[in-house]
Amino acid sequence: MRINVRHTNKQVGLLFKKTFIEVSVSVLFSHEETQIIRQRNLTRTKLMTRRPATAKVDDHDEPFELQVRDILNGKTDRFLLADPSAAKRYQDALLETLAQLKLWISDNAEIGDDFVVEL
Repeated sequence: MRINVRHTNKQVGLLFKKTFIEVSVSVLFSHEETQIIRQRNLTRTKLMTRRPATAKVDDHDEPFELQVRDILNGKTDRFLLADPSAAKRYQDALLETLAQLKLWISDNAEIGDDFVVEL
């Protein structure tokens, strides 16, 4: 798994322009990891629930979820944040989540071994 994270400034609005920080992430999975994701039907697995800086108060959370299918096959996921500090915190949380995903994919590679426990 190779992760590429990029921070860029992005202006939103026509008349009243506001600057946001866009965090773009691309994940390149190995062929084996991609096959495990497809075989175990992990594409709809939710990785994170997040709210962009441009979200309205009454918006539903579903469109803002980061799922495995959003980053599969080298797709780039873009997310807007209000300031550089929030972007750095989001990046830290994202990298921690992707590290957990890597462990989870390796756990799903094979079924567990048989063993006996005596208490």
